Amino acid sequence: MSSAHGSPRDDAAVPDDGPSPLAAPPPAPREAPRQAPEAGSGGRAAETAAKASDHPAPRAHPTVRRLAQGHDARPPGRAMRLWRKLLIWLLIPRTDRGFGYGFAIELLWPVLMAVARWDFRGGRHVPKEGGVLLAVNHLSHVDPIVLVSYCMAQGRVPRFLAMSELWDMKIIGSPLRGGRHIPVDRKASGIEAYRAAVEGVKRGECIVVYPEGGFPAHSDGWPQKAHTGVARMALATGAPLIPVGQWGSNHLLPPAAKVGRLVPRATLRVLAGEAVDLSDLVGKQGQRKALQEATDRIMRRVTEELAILRGEAPPALPE
Repeated sequence: MSSAHGSPRDDAAVPDDGPSPLAAPPPAPREAPRQAPEAGSGGRAAETAAKASDHPAPRAHPTVRRLAQGHDARPPGRAMRLWRKLLIWLLIPRTDRGFGYGFAIELLWPVLMAVARWDFRGGRHVPKEGGVLLAVNHLSHVDPIVLVSYCMAQGRVPRFLAMSELWDMKIIGSPLRGGRHIPVDRKASGIEAYRAAVEGVKRGECIVVYPEGGFPAHSDGWPQKAHTGVARMALATGAPLIPVGQWGSNHLLPPAAKVGRLVPRATLRVLAGEAVDLSDLVGKQGQRKALQEATDRIMRRVTEELAILRGEAPPALPE
């Protein structure tokens, strides 16, 4: 899998005097036979939502969660023990992944164990079932692999928003299609991706979003200005929005590097925090001020989680 540089476009698409077209609810399921989707990422997103509608809501996996969350008892910064990672791998959910996505997970999990240490914490904040949004800072092309491992260790099968160009790649395209991930056309409004993501959350899925839409260019790894897509989804659905900080993937595979660094061995650190309180803004996703306030709250919390992992004070968020 590759980097998921995907996030619906920000508030540039929101008019000042009315609700955004992105605030529209997803279309109600029709009982008539579905028409073939149009070409392009919009058709891909609609097809993803249509296929996903035939799947039952994800179920909880408490044993896997207990194993993963038991690591929190270790001192901060200490890596997860090998026996714990192996047991989690044996017990992770193997349904509702699709062949390509499932094969990629089975292949990459032991590779990631071999090349890096893991320090996964805060998994108790990720709901064991039901729709949830994870907002994560972005550091490296290996980030989605790390987040898949983190989410699977919590008993959740994550779905990513990713740039639509990845769907046409031979190796990466199969896991994306089979895993019901959501393509984002960065040249368009993002309405189809938004609707597919909202539908996924309402169906009980765990949707992972990188609000920055790319790597921080000149911020020393600190989050940069974010798009408002994940805030729209949270306000439209009322689902928990979990801020997630991660650090170390940029040491394993720096953004500009083509080959990973195996020495010294990187520690992949992931920390989820309590859900961001957006209760006063739910349903106001068509209001520019509320949308920006929600986005700012989310990114402040993501930055706070990252600051804990780095043991540093973060800079002020860019205006």
